[in-house]
Amino acid sequence: WALGGPALLAAPKDVVLYKNPQCGCCEGYAEYLRSNGYTVTVKPTHDMSLIKRENGVPNQFEGCHTSLVGGYVVEGHVPVGTLNKLLSERPDIKGISLPGMPMGSPGMGGRKTAPFEILQFSAGGKVKPYAVE
Repeated sequence: WALGGPALLAAPKDVVLYKNPQCGCCEGYAEYLRSNGYTVTVKPTHDMSLIKRENGVPNQFEGCHTSLVGGYVVEGHVPVGTLNKLLSERPDIKGISLPGMPMGSPGMGGRKTAPFEILQFSAGGKVKPYAVE
């Protein structure tokens, strides 16, 4: 085996998820990540605006909760396929966002009615599409 072998590939990814203490959909998203091999630490806070500001999330791209994983900010209910893409490609960006709380997204109820457009944002405030899922 190469250095690390298969154990390295199977190693869980650590996520810190900041959420409003009363929000249930955020718990649903944390469970979704756990069921997809991530280790999630949930940190309830009443100051989500501060967390978002400290992590450079543009106001217009705010989601329900803010996650930190692999040196990136992941805003909202981003599907795990896009999260895995981010962590394997390692682009030079601050993070990604699925703005708002779209119905049918991971952790949310309802039915998905359109593709999810995930955006990327950089430290300089530049925003552009990252993935569609």
